[in-house]
Amino acid sequence: MAARGQRSAKRRSGCFLVMFSGVKPDKRSKVKGITQLGSRSSSSSSHSSNSNTTRSNSSSGSGGSSSSSSNNKGGGCKSHSGSSSGSSSGSGSPPAGTPPHTQMASHESLNSESKSSSLNSKLGHESMTVRDGSRTLRPDEPPLVPGEQLEGTAREVTYLCPYVGPKKGTLSVTNYRLIFRSPETDPPFELEVPLGVVSRIEKVGGANTSRGENSYGIEIFCKDIRNLRFAHKQNDSQYSMHLKRDMHISVFRRYRVRHNFAGYGASQTSEENHSRRMVTEKLLQYAFPASHKLPFFAFGYNEQYQERGWSVYEPIAELKRQGLPTESWRITRINEQYELCETYPAVWAVPAAASDNDLRNVAAFRSRGRIPVLSWIHPESQATITRCAQPLVGVSGKRSRDDEAYIQHIMDANAQSHKIFIMDARPSVNAVANKAKGGGYESEDAYQNAEVQFLDIHNIHVMRESLRKLQEVCYPHIDNSHWLSNLEATHWLDHIRCVLSGALRIADKVESHKTSVVVHCSDGWDRTAQLTALSMLMLDGYYRTIPGFAVLLEKEWLSFGHKFAQRVGHGDDRHQDADRSPVFLQFVDCVWQILKQFPHAFQFTEDMLITILDHLYSCLFGTFLYNSERERIEKEVKTKTVSLWSLILSNKADFENPLYSANTKHHVLFPRTSMRHLCLWDKYYCRWNPSMRQQEPVHIRYKELLHVKEQLEKHVDELRKELAARQTHDSPRVASAIV
Repeated sequence: MAARGQRSAKRRSGCFLVMFSGVKPDKRSKVKGITQLGSRSSSSSSHSSNSNTTRSNSSSGSGGSSSSSSNNKGGGCKSHSGSSSGSSSGSGSPPAGTPPHTQMASHESLNSESKSSSLNSKLGHESMTVRDGSRTLRPDEPPLVPGEQLEGTAREVTYLCPYVGPKKGTLSVTNYRLIFRSPETDPPFELEVPLGVVSRIEKVGGANTSRGENSYGIEIFCKDIRNLRFAHKQNDSQYSMHLKRDMHISVFRRYRVRHNFAGYGASQTSEENHSRRMVTEKLLQYAFPASHKLPFFAFGYNEQYQERGWSVYEPIAELKRQGLPTESWRITRINEQYELCETYPAVWAVPAAASDNDLRNVAAFRSRGRIPVLSWIHPESQATITRCAQPLVGVSGKRSRDDEAYIQHIMDANAQSHKIFIMDARPSVNAVANKAKGGGYESEDAYQNAEVQFLDIHNIHVMRESLRKLQEVCYPHIDNSHWLSNLEATHWLDHIRCVLSGALRIADKVESHKTSVVVHCSDGWDRTAQLTALSMLMLDGYYRTIPGFAVLLEKEWLSFGHKFAQRVGHGDDRHQDADRSPVFLQFVDCVWQILKQFPHAFQFTEDMLITILDHLYSCLFGTFLYNSERERIEKEVKTKTVSLWSLILSNKADFENPLYSANTKHHVLFPRTSMRHLCLWDKYYCRWNPSMRQQEPVHIRYKELLHVKEQLEKHVDELRKELAARQTHDSPRVASAIV
């Protein structure tokens, strides 16, 4: 079984390289494990940070292993002829810093540095067998991942690449991805995009109106900053018919010409438009399965991994790791049936002084029943971070004695402080405005010993508009002469600064002031998750390891009900839905900013962050599907889909950071949040543009450093053993007493 898993992982790696990065590896390339989505154009993570403040505490945590591999989804334009990365890269060499399985560069460059799978090495053969052995693929058919099926193929399609120009080839659609291959170059040019990345699809030109070259086709707008455009060929007889009508309109009777042309055009349109119509219908069907009552592809994907990712997070085990239960905190299953709060997990940690009846009363006073529950407890001071939703104060200023007493219980659980901070993530104006909707914020007069602070983080609509502006700046072309001013106009880094500053303030209150903090926004599943997860990342080194980061996401984002389905729009064709917002993307961006300042404190590299973001959209794994723990249980996600952590934990070596020091596990990180210390994560946002890529492949240096590090650590162990042996040999003998 183990051998089978290894072979399966190797085969899978090739498919991922093609399907996400858009780069087809050559016959000689092989990789252990799975290829990631090709994040190539990268910003060099400048490892500057030793000057930043770190403070040691005894925060418990065990390290996991590591890896470094980026998964840039979607198909940068794989130009085998050295053309492109990203949805159309036109550079010859692969962007630096991309692990083998994430490369989206030329086929030639892959020969030297990519290690693709044995499956992809067969792509040049005349035919090959599908994984299940059910049939033999034709030369123009792509290899498929487990559970994938070819739904349709259109020939003589032109991909309008913004970097390398038009490429004519074959466009295939499966139930998982879109695949374009052009044989015009040697090796072939390829582009592959998971359909989960697609945000909307628009037809360009009409059968009777498109006269220019490449003016008739489809345009695909993606969630990962790219847009793709394909031109379909119109029938030549249709063009000649247009000309005949124009030239002879004065010769024949107008009504007869119209009649004859309309009849001929109708029959021809049916044939000539079949290619675009077929592609469009298949794309709409499988890119938006939720809108068509179809299951996500994750439910059909059945790849086998060595590690079972669904077991990475167990709520009771994580609470015990933090030292719970204690005299002041207890673990309760009052929400086991999700009756008290349907968007909360089944297991909570709450003040021991609060009874179950108190919890029900507090839930009635908090938005959507999201009461304050424990996220993290300091191992020494017992100061805590708890999260919740806004109180239902309303315009009339309602009060709840139970809620006020509950906040007091949280404060009393920390014997080292007689004060508690309530961090409201919203701007104060927004918090006041929420009173008109029945919400609001805590009054310091009602909540004794509590201080309310507003963190001025804007809502999901502002963030969505900011990302839209950033996309215009980064894709397809970058205006170098106005880069800084254009970037500033997006306000993206301003928002990143606000989120980081808020999390830093929380971490400082807990660590430096030994004071407990309650965090909330409006409903407690967007900005609240950003703040609690980031502050925990700063305070607890365990969350900076590979398995620890998986636990952090499972706990603070997935189990506590961040609405991934609505914020990302999984399988939904309503691209203008007001609920969509890049909340999780902002969080990962903030993690990257901290990693950039403290490269020695993280066991993983930015490539793992890109892998996570790419699979946030891909719908290949069940991890990010649906809005809450309850919904995932109802859909049997853990038994019917594969976890993203299966991929990552089975290939930890691909994500390992050679600069990581295990000694930082008990250090608290206080990152600098001023604008001059923040920068755009161009390895993610600009990865499709070849002009923004690094010149040197960082992942190769990482591999070399890891090898050297391993040798040095082995040598140090040998020297320590030798020193211990010498000390034992040279120690003076103790004479026994003479009686």
